Amino acid sequence: MEDLKKSLKMPLFGNTFSPKKTPPRKSASLSSLHTLDRSTREIELGLEYGPPVMNLGGQSWKFEEGQWISESGGNASGREVQRLKKRNVQLEEENNLLKLKIEILLDMLTETTVEYHLIEKEVEDIKTQHRRKK
Repeated sequence: MEDLKKSLKMPLFGNTFSPKKTPPRKSASLSSLHTLDRSTREIELGLEYGPPVMNLGGQSWKFEEGQWISESGGNASGREVQRLKKRNVQLEEENNLLKLKIEILLDMLTETTVEYHLIEKEVEDIKTQHRRKK
């Protein structure tokens, strides 16, 4: 048995087998797009994008620096914006007035409820006094 172990440790051809380490592979892209120049790549991949654009009511709007800006830029859109701002102010004033009216109505309801409870208590007190007299 020991002879068998020694024979396994001894190399058959004189040298032990030691393969050379392979150099690391370069990552090869399967795509041919890396060979294209930058402008062609942008066209192909759609990398050239601008600010978001939307179309509302026949007008085109672009989002720039945190605000939606009309791309048509005509006088009609400027007048429309002014009209909408004026309407917005009117609606805010109306909303504030309605909130005030609701607050006043709630105060009136509270006052009426308190008065009702006071009158109800007085009626109960009168009934109890009337019962005691009998």
